[in-house]
Amino acid sequence: MKVAVTVWDERISPVFDSARTLLIVDIKNDKMKNISYKSFNPELEASLAEELSLLGIKVLICGAISQAYSTLIEAGTIQLIPFISGNVNEVLESYIKGNPLVPAFLMPGCREEEENP
Repeated sequence: MKVAVTVWDERISPVFDSARTLLIVDIKNDKMKNISYKSFNPELEASLAEELSLLGIKVLICGAISQAYSTLIEAGTIQLIPFISGNVNEVLESYIKGNPLVPAFLMPGCREEEENP
């Protein structure tokens, strides 16, 4: 399964809308394989979802993301995991182990939605 993460240095890029680099990794047998980096331009909304699909991305992990981009990505077949922060390797290792990324890597100032009783 291919997972993409917006990156800035060795961290999750804080804002998807201004990110410029994706780290793309194949996850096979609970291991990271075929790690690569791809430049992208999120301002090209019309082709963004198509570009991610052509890359074979099944999961996108990112920081803050605007509603427009979130809707565009989720309309396709890509699972979006937004509002994540931290070291890219730590986030990916946790994801591979099946650990929930929230609340451990939830961006500061964000909180899980509370269910109303």
